[in-house]
Amino acid sequence: MAVIRTREDLRAYLAADLKAHGLTRWRLRHRISARPAHFQRLLRKSEYWTNTARTPAGHAVAAYLRLRTKLLGERLGFDIPRNVFGPGLSIAHAGLIVVHYKARVGANCRIHHGVTIGEGRPGHYPTIGDDVFISPMAMVLGADVGSRVAIRPGTVVTTSVPDDVDVGGCPARIVKDRSPHRSIIDH
Repeated sequence: MAVIRTREDLRAYLAADLKAHGLTRWRLRHRISARPAHFQRLLRKSEYWTNTARTPAGHAVAAYLRLRTKLLGERLGFDIPRNVFGPGLSIAHAGLIVVHYKARVGANCRIHHGVTIGEGRPGHYPTIGDDVFISPMAMVLGADVGSRVAIRPGTVVTTSVPDDVDVGGCPARIVKDRSPHRSIIDH
């Protein structure tokens, strides 16, 4: 997964995150009315400065942004480390969200409150594809999740999930197969 290394990357990530929240541009009032979006904006800036700081002044800016991100995250109930999510992240609501720092999540992920993305067995960290919807109270523990997957509320994912499916239950099972080739193969 790519990380933010240039100002162009930062602009692209911020634009994708705004679009994922249904916003066209950043406004000062979003600091209050769209607090998860404000958190994401700080997170992306923190990622950029942490990844690119070369001077003492740059390191100071990075440290300041990390502190602001951490404080706002604690207020909102987020424990989301830097450089985990791809562009287009959308955090639906404030509420407990815990993500392991070695997890990797692709582009256009929608995440709700009560979600845990963490280590399963020791040394097994989740890798989640693009266009994934993670419903409230779901857990992804050390599993690989494909692209275009919907994880239903309360689901506990501990094994690999293929592309183009909905999963639900504890442990997770495929509830619906949405793959485009499914109807051709099944008939």
